[in-house]
Amino acid sequence: MNTQIIVRSAAGVFIGTLVASFILTILISSISLIDLVLSPAQYADIFIGVFVFSLIVTFIVTLALTLKSLKALILIVVFSFLYIPMLMLVIYSFNSSRLVTVWASWSTKWYGELFNNSALIKAVILSLSIAAASATVAVVLGTLASFTIVRFRRFRGANLFSFMMTAPLVMPDVITGLALLLLFVAMGQAIGWPQDRGALTIWLAHVTFCTAYVTVVVSARLRELDKSLEEAAMDLGANPLKVFFIITIPMIIPALVSGWLLAFTLSLDDLVIASFVAGPGATTLPMLIFSKVRLGVDPQINALATIILLIVGIIGFVSWLLIRRAERRHLKELRRH
Repeated sequence: MNTQIIVRSAAGVFIGTLVASFILTILISSISLIDLVLSPAQYADIFIGVFVFSLIVTFIVTLALTLKSLKALILIVVFSFLYIPMLMLVIYSFNSSRLVTVWASWSTKWYGELFNNSALIKAVILSLSIAAASATVAVVLGTLASFTIVRFRRFRGANLFSFMMTAPLVMPDVITGLALLLLFVAMGQAIGWPQDRGALTIWLAHVTFCTAYVTVVVSARLRELDKSLEEAAMDLGANPLKVFFIITIPMIIPALVSGWLLAFTLSLDDLVIASFVAGPGATTLPMLIFSKVRLGVDPQINALATIILLIVGIIGFVSWLLIRRAERRHLKELRRH
């Protein structure tokens, strides 16, 4: 790259970083701009910190431009933005201090206390059970809805059905939770079920909004699917049900896995809707964490979050391997035909 362009880019990055970091420092601190201007010597450490930070950013960008590795720099910045908060969470889960913002020394005592906390373990098991059950049922319902929308698009009310299936995606959680609460109360008064709200009502509520997300994911896969294999199987005498299970399902496995993971994550993360439909004996993990955080961050939460990150990371990696294997198998089948 031309040296003049590198110099101009470095100057622009330095000035932009200097101004942005200076404004951000003022916004996140209790120091006003007037105090900084009138008493620069008193806040010299702030000026030095902003200047050094700008120099570091400028040096990294200039080095990337010089070595022509701008793509690597972008990846580093994006990955840092995504994963540095998680890395800080993992590091502070090994902090021996009860104050989560004050580092004392390395320790695993919060992991030991975590496994002795029966309320927290009970909430984790409940949340994982509801998330797995909700994701499984949502995949079944979402797949059937997607197949109806994509394969039987020419029926009366098809557009309305498609819109109604995806409407929960843009519905605020507060409205969804309130509507489900009123429904369960009305059903309890009319037919006597459900008598009490708890894990079952939370599961039903999660299935309702998770199905919409699965429908979108599976529909996208079905639309790009080659129908010639299904038509060939039917020409050879296979009935539609056999074609669906033998031909269609194997070809949309990656979408099913992605939809299950998405629904599992949404259910595990839900706080608002679960707060409306949960009973006194059913407390999910987000509800427990939110109630604890209002009284101060518990170090056991950091340890628990680290374990969840590890579990989700393993599930995501295994799913990625399965999806990649299915994609390769699908490409091989396409090349054969």
